[in-house]
Amino acid sequence: MKHIDVQIMGQSYLLGCPEGGESQLRDAVDRVDAAMTKIRESGKVKARDRIAVLAALNLAFDLAQMQKAQAEPSAASIGEVAAAGSAPSSEAAADPRLSQLVQRLDQVLAGDGLLI
Repeated sequence: MKHIDVQIMGQSYLLGCPEGGESQLRDAVDRVDAAMTKIRESGKVKARDRIAVLAALNLAFDLAQMQKAQAEPSAASIGEVAAAGSAPSSEAAADPRLSQLVQRLDQVLAGDGLLI
């Protein structure tokens, strides 16, 4: 296991990364950072923990929609999925990977003394 230092919304995190997975982890960090920054810049949510949860739900919903589109190609194209919005579905909420993501966010954010 390798450790890499990353920044999400200006906050540094030291993350564990399997050998050979650094590029994928950095891509994931970039997506999370972009999603969280977009929510923060909307001005509607200020608390880091709420921003993180909303970003996680949006990303999980987008992933579920892309997986559904791949399973059912005639249902929607990726462009239509992106334009459809980002409200969490019961399918995304029931996904064990979403639960794992939320648990991972809880672990990372637990050490952040800036949560308010």
